[in-house]
Amino acid sequence: MRKKILFCLFIFLINFNSSYSKNSEEFYKKIDLFSEVLDKIQNEYVDEVDQAEMMDSAINGVLQSLDPYSAYMSPEVFKDMQTDTKGEFGGLGIEVGMELGVIKVIAPIDGTPASKAGIKAGDYIVEINKEQVQGKTLMEAVKLMRGPVGTDISLTVRRKGEKKSLEFTIKREIIEIKSVDAKIIENKNKVAYLKLKSFNENSDKQLFKKIKEFEKKQNPVGYIIDVRNNPGGLLTQAINITDFFLDNGEIVSTKGKKLSETRKFFAKKGDEIKGKPIIVITNNGSASASEILAGALKDHKRAIILGEKTYGKGSVQSIVPLKNGGGMRLTISKYYLPSGKSISEVGVQPDIYVEEVEKNFEIDTKTDNQLNYAINLLAS
Repeated sequence: MRKKILFCLFIFLINFNSSYSKNSEEFYKKIDLFSEVLDKIQNEYVDEVDQAEMMDSAINGVLQSLDPYSAYMSPEVFKDMQTDTKGEFGGLGIEVGMELGVIKVIAPIDGTPASKAGIKAGDYIVEINKEQVQGKTLMEAVKLMRGPVGTDISLTVRRKGEKKSLEFTIKREIIEIKSVDAKIIENKNKVAYLKLKSFNENSDKQLFKKIKEFEKKQNPVGYIIDVRNNPGGLLTQAINITDFFLDNGEIVSTKGKKLSETRKFFAKKGDEIKGKPIIVITNNGSASASEILAGALKDHKRAIILGEKTYGKGSVQSIVPLKNGGGMRLTISKYYLPSGKSISEVGVQPDIYVEEVEKNFEIDTKTDNQLNYAINLLAS
């Protein structure tokens, strides 16, 4: 069995080498080293080792070395990820990636159990129900976080600036995200506030409907678009929503190894709010599609970005089925803003830095210092 696994691995590595290796001699040395390590484990490691599991770990190690978002899924995990839960399972409402061998929170979605419990963007989840995350794949950890609606889950979190681990007990719920909350805020003038929680298939329709109602009935002096703790979603939605506010110009480009993944997207003629001022509020939980929206509007000088630097997730992942019934999540391209800058690991810097203080999850200018700053800026 071991010889068969090694033979298959060698064939894979040789094929990989023929297409991508720049240094054949060094590459073959690494193949020999890998074989030696497997041999030492087989003959000298103190406990019996499941060779199939070991190879799964090796494959996942290769993928996780690429970036925090690429990962291997065993047939069991891949099947679970594709299953329609139909209300049987609940979630926490967080977007996560893998970093330093543990789960990193990209963003807790506002109003969800994780957000209400106090989980923050940038938190590292080190234990799930007292079980160490270290050594698990991203998909295995995600599976641990799923469970029946109404059941509790315990998360142990490490947070920058905190000396001790933080413990959270969260009740799982069905995560149904209403993409848009909207409100007219009366100050010296009427200001339209739009909280965009996600970029799902109906986000643009919901947003445009609210804006058209405001334009017809309220005639606000300007718009605040809040994408704090918005982990992103569909690229098409980011493009459609950004296009709504631009008269022309590039919105975003994607670059990948395949020609089909290298594309540019442009705004169609017509700014639907006719040049009215826009402020986009961001924080470290604004990721992916949120960063495309904020970055494009900033580059075109169409909006002021206020708040904190965004997360820096500027890549596109594809789910690739494998012959064994499993799959892999693989980064296939990266986003680039109209300026040519990459979002990956950099994020979008605000024009006006305003640090976020603790607040509740209602639209409240008294407890939300960033929103209050934006309103005063527009209404002045």
